[in-house]
Amino acid sequence: MSTKLFINLPVANLERSKAFFEKLGFSFNPDFSDDTALCMVISEHNFAMLLSHEKFQSFTPRKIADAHTSSEALVALSLDSREEVDQMVETAFAQGGSVVRDTQDLGFMYGRAFADPDGHIWEPFWFDMPANS
Repeated sequence: MSTKLFINLPVANLERSKAFFEKLGFSFNPDFSDDTALCMVISEHNFAMLLSHEKFQSFTPRKIADAHTSSEALVALSLDSREEVDQMVETAFAQGGSVVRDTQDLGFMYGRAFADPDGHIWEPFWFDMPANS
């Protein structure tokens, strides 16, 4: 059986988060979603669980970090081209996401970053596998 990855992220407003990520092309699995959680499908084996603060807090005794002022994680997503990276980031900006850092262009690797409305940092990137295999 393949290992599946579920990233759990606290969000202040589930509907706002759903609308934001749907504009970026992500879908949601209704079997694992309810009024406290949304299961965002990243790929066949990778998911982000967008959880209300109350739901998230039920899984940890630690305080929820304010992702607008602290970095709790960097979620990197490999895409098929530089153009897909640019398209995702520009769509994120148009939907209320914010700039995190300058574009990184190493020739064989190209990446950008944005913060979603809750401050979580997403790093879409393209990597030229044949150049480094």
